[in-house]
Amino acid sequence: MNSSKKSIFRWLIQSVSGLLLTGSGLSMAIDAGICKMQGGEWFWYGTGALVVFQAGLCLMIDSVRFK
Repeated sequence: MNSSKKSIFRWLIQSVSGLLLTGSGLSMAIDAGICKMQGGEWFWYGTGALVVFQAGLCLMIDSVRFK
């Protein structure tokens, strides 16, 4: 696989992974907010949601250099 195809493949994998993680993190954060409103345990779940969301953003932003 030449360098150009390898770069496009890496961009595709990294950008799609970033989008999936960002959407998952937002969904988890909304769920943690609902847990908080219902009086349940939410802190660690919400913290994990923010970590997943930020990881997705980092992957999406970093993938631009491979485009």
